[in-house]
Amino acid sequence: MNKMALVELLAEKHGVTKADAERMIDTLIDAVTGSLKKGEEVSIAGLGIFSAKMRAARTARNPRTGASIQVPAMRVPKFRAAKALKDAVKG
Repeated sequence: MNKMALVELLAEKHGVTKADAERMIDTLIDAVTGSLKKGEEVSIAGLGIFSAKMRAARTARNPRTGASIQVPAMRVPKFRAAKALKDAVKG
C-alpha cells in the first residue's frame, strides 16, 4: 500500500474528496516529522511510537574504491511497533 492507496481508502471511508484526504495525510506526516525534528516522541495507540535517536559517528568503507569515509553523528528516525500491531500481524 502506498500514499495514494491510503488517500483513496480515507476518501471512501469518510466521504471526503481525495484532495481533502491527501491534505489530511500530509498534515499527519508533517506533524510527525516536525515532532521528530524537535526531538519529541510521537505515540499512536495501537500503531506504535515514532522517535528520533542519535547514531554515533563512525568510519565506513566505500565499496567501490575501498577508501575509508568518516560518517558524522546524526539523528535518525526509529519506530517501535505497539503490541496490538504486532499481534495483528502475527495472526
